[in-house]
Amino acid sequence: MGKRFIVVLFIFLFGISNAQKPKTYTSAEIYHQIQKLNFLGSVLYVAAHPDDENTHLISYLANDVHARTAYISLTRGDGGQNLIGPELRELLGVIRTQELIKARSIDGGIQYFSRANDFGYSKHPDETFEIWDKEEVMRDLVYVIRKFQPDVIINRFDHRSPGTTHGHHTASALLSVEAFDLAGKSNVFPEQLNQYSTWQPKRLFWNQSWFFYGSQEAFDKADKRNLFALDIGSYYQTLGISNSEIAAKSRSQHSSQGFGASPKRGSAMEYLEIIKGDQPKENLFEGIDTSWNRVKGGKEIGAILQKVQDEFDFKDPSKSVSELVKAYQLIQKLEDKHWREIKSEEIKEIIYQSAGLFLEAASKTVFTTVGGDVEVNIEAINRGNFPIELTAIHGEVIHQKLDFNKPIYQSKKLVGSVFLKPTTPYWLEEKGTLGMYKVADSKLIGLPENPASYSVDFTLTIAGQKFTYSKPVVYKYNDPEKGETYKPFVILPKASVKMDEKVLVFSESKPKKVSVKVKSFANNLSGELTLKAPSDWKIQPQSQTVNLMKLGETQTFWFDVFPPKHQSEAELIPQLKVGIGIYDQEVIEINYEHIPEQKVLASGGSKIVHIDIQKKGEKIGYIVGAGDAVPESLKQIGYEVDILSPQAITAENIQKYDAIVLGIRAFNVVNELTYKNKILFDYVENGGNLVVQYNTSRDVLTKDVAPYELQLSRDRVTEENSEVKFLDPNHPVLNVPNKIIQQDFEGWVQERGLYFPDKWSKEFTPILGMNDKGEKQLKGSLLVAKYGKGYYVYTGISFFRELPEGVSGAYRLMANILSLGK
Repeated sequence: MGKRFIVVLFIFLFGISNAQKPKTYTSAEIYHQIQKLNFLGSVLYVAAHPDDENTHLISYLANDVHARTAYISLTRGDGGQNLIGPELRELLGVIRTQELIKARSIDGGIQYFSRANDFGYSKHPDETFEIWDKEEVMRDLVYVIRKFQPDVIINRFDHRSPGTTHGHHTASALLSVEAFDLAGKSNVFPEQLNQYSTWQPKRLFWNQSWFFYGSQEAFDKADKRNLFALDIGSYYQTLGISNSEIAAKSRSQHSSQGFGASPKRGSAMEYLEIIKGDQPKENLFEGIDTSWNRVKGGKEIGAILQKVQDEFDFKDPSKSVSELVKAYQLIQKLEDKHWREIKSEEIKEIIYQSAGLFLEAASKTVFTTVGGDVEVNIEAINRGNFPIELTAIHGEVIHQKLDFNKPIYQSKKLVGSVFLKPTTPYWLEEKGTLGMYKVADSKLIGLPENPASYSVDFTLTIAGQKFTYSKPVVYKYNDPEKGETYKPFVILPKASVKMDEKVLVFSESKPKKVSVKVKSFANNLSGELTLKAPSDWKIQPQSQTVNLMKLGETQTFWFDVFPPKHQSEAELIPQLKVGIGIYDQEVIEINYEHIPEQKVLASGGSKIVHIDIQKKGEKIGYIVGAGDAVPESLKQIGYEVDILSPQAITAENIQKYDAIVLGIRAFNVVNELTYKNKILFDYVENGGNLVVQYNTSRDVLTKDVAPYELQLSRDRVTEENSEVKFLDPNHPVLNVPNKIIQQDFEGWVQERGLYFPDKWSKEFTPILGMNDKGEKQLKGSLLVAKYGKGYYVYTGISFFRELPEGVSGAYRLMANILSLGK
């Protein structure tokens, strides 16, 4: 038994979280899975973002109808906001991906994605398709349809109403309507036919809801005679839970978006409008054979499995194993490759759970480096009454009976491979475009997350039939508070390099000392560290020697960076040369309680910006809202920034600040502002400068967000290059201490701003006019009012995006805002 294991790449049929604690089913849950095994029908739900999906309908289809039910979110939600932390863009997309995976693990659905990047809000699908590569997103959607073979497709959004909702929303429906027909044509994306056949779904619906009508009252009054109605308020007796409770728990996984939901128990109606295909009368799958008779050779399988279902023993599920194995053997003979593969995996898992098996390969460490070996603890146990033999572990023949409730433990070494890459989300491995991620391996397209890099194969003989179960290697340890705890096992580079400041702003011609942290993930790491920059930026010293003897050791190295005399934007990239290898990435850890810990490789460098900028005032008080990186950005241009807790908002504490800034959505999430706002307004009246960044018009905690009348709206300008007009060119905010010019609005990212006020009192002066293509000018992006001796500023400009991206003009404008009255 000294043979060393060969590492294989285990590709999940459907992406399940590598870090989840191994799932064990109750008898009721096993029975529920047997019911699903006996249903041969599929539904694909289509929308644009994480949290667009209707979890009530997905749960109903998966748990009541027992259909294979999948949700394809065309994007990973990268363009949204984050209510739980500072991660935005790609890192937020990683969080929201994991939230969707967790949601599907609860409601019983399957998760897919396309390569479309959520670049931010768009008002019309035409704008969306200018940024997305429509053909490539269509390619991905057709690929998923051919792979999943849905009988029914359900769109979340209406394809006939462009301009009435998010452009991504309408785009998802438009693509789905086209893909419904294209998936069945052999001349469309013919390269996909090497893997999957063409597929023609039977029906396409639009899932209507009250929010398309403006209110529940309006929807209640709407004529629904031509809609297909479903009562999804089911209660599942064997599971002891209602559909709405499952759906609410699933919906609540979207923590980063603040979508915690409480269930409404009892009858609940959903309405579907037929878009393509014939309108059913009684059943969503009407006219579609969803029994085992659907496939040639399936009749006998269906009879066996119906017997298993009818005679299922909730006290001893292992009594079903013999019949389940017979059905499995017959499934292997099916000519229909699609259903053969799907039902083989389903019944294998049911046999595993019915038998009471537990198989695990747990690493002794949380990571290895590229090419590194992995020490794993093997555990195998049969906790049921059915005789089982463990015949091999990853190809090593052992022929050992798994006696009832007697575990087998082994310690083994998995041999590493230099062909395995460091762990990072596959869609972030290569640089994409504004609208699309680049994925080199087409087999990964659609999957929610990476397949496991290391796995162990267990071969067992059950009722004379050999089964192989591949178990991904996990890291397991005992937490003093939580007990048995699991984390994803990952592959890391031998070293990471990191600059703490992702944007370095040089407001003067003086050099700055910048730090580079080097962390070793191996013992005895030696190399040469340099900073790569354009030739007009000078770096001293040119290189430094790195010697890190112990795994996990971190050392900080300092360099002097001299900006050029002229304004400049560039990248500053640390590079550690170790032998023939160069390491220029940092390992970012995303760690939240509700999702598995994630490791993301990203550039370890910084954007460096030399700008002509002046400021007045020194000390800023910052009240954090939903989370942003604005305080760190203000420090870059020389401000001293204090983070103020709500308790610290007192008249005495805040009088020392030259300006006080409220973080994004502060009036949505900081409850204390419902009564501490008066203290802030008094601060302004006594000569202070208060800057309030955007709040959503919905769920605002108080209408008194300003000392004067101010009405928030959903107005926004999504085109980051839209023209900006100066409505009051002589106002101090456009002239002191920096003269704001049109070039200051070049190079902005994602948008101009959002949730602008649309009504305000005469005391406010609108400063900027802007609009998206074909729309009227909006004047609420930056409003300034004199109040007593000080200034109150409300701005929907997306400084929370622009400043961390090093947008020069945004820094200059913000400096002017903070300098008002000085």
